[in-house]
Amino acid sequence: MWIVYAIGSSFFAGITAILAKCGIRKTDSDVATAIRTIMVLLFSWLMVLGTGTIWGIVNIDGKTVLFLVLSGLATGASWMCYFRALQKGDINKVVPIDKSSTILTILLALIFLHEGVTAGKLFSVVLIGLGTMLMITRKNSQRADTGQAETHWFLYAVLSAVFASLTSILGKVGIQDIDSNLGTAIRTCVVLVMAWVMVFVTGQQHSMHGLNRKDLLFLGLSGLTTGL
Repeated sequence: MWIVYAIGSSFFAGITAILAKCGIRKTDSDVATAIRTIMVLLFSWLMVLGTGTIWGIVNIDGKTVLFLVLSGLATGASWMCYFRALQKGDINKVVPIDKSSTILTILLALIFLHEGVTAGKLFSVVLIGLGTMLMITRKNSQRADTGQAETHWFLYAVLSAVFASLTSILGKVGIQDIDSNLGTAIRTCVVLVMAWVMVFVTGQQHSMHGLNRKDLLFLGLSGLTTGL
């Protein structure tokens, strides 16, 4: 059954990337992250209420809270870097780098969670790495003066992948003793606070007045597919 959820996650992640790219063309990436996180938060708590797992919050211990908070911070950092990379780079290059976090996640799971690594898994990791390199390789026909812009989006995309890997490891530890929906909802609260703090720290709250309904719609749909 887990493979069905995994395939669904990949499907909605692809849609999320398209919707996010459409929503941030004229919107600051930090503002976009903060807005879409509101939708993710609403959806995640609706799932908690719908499944009746909200009462599990009284049984959460300090260790679980710590790892959920750390996972939330890593998630927030990953989303911010991901949106910044999408804003500056091509979606068909940013997404493969972000999804290459699978490689680092497998390595971190081996080190910290002691999950075994088979020969087939190692071979798959190599294929993912090679495939990512082929997808992001610059064509010779590209202009040389785009080097600085390429470096910017690439750096944010790599950071997005690193933080996404940390999110997976920390989240795995944080939801061991609680329902996954409840863990996601709590973690999203941390992301929301972090995102809006960044908006006010960078002084981008004033740019929200210039948002149009189309951008808000795409960001809202992006948040919805992220929750799914």
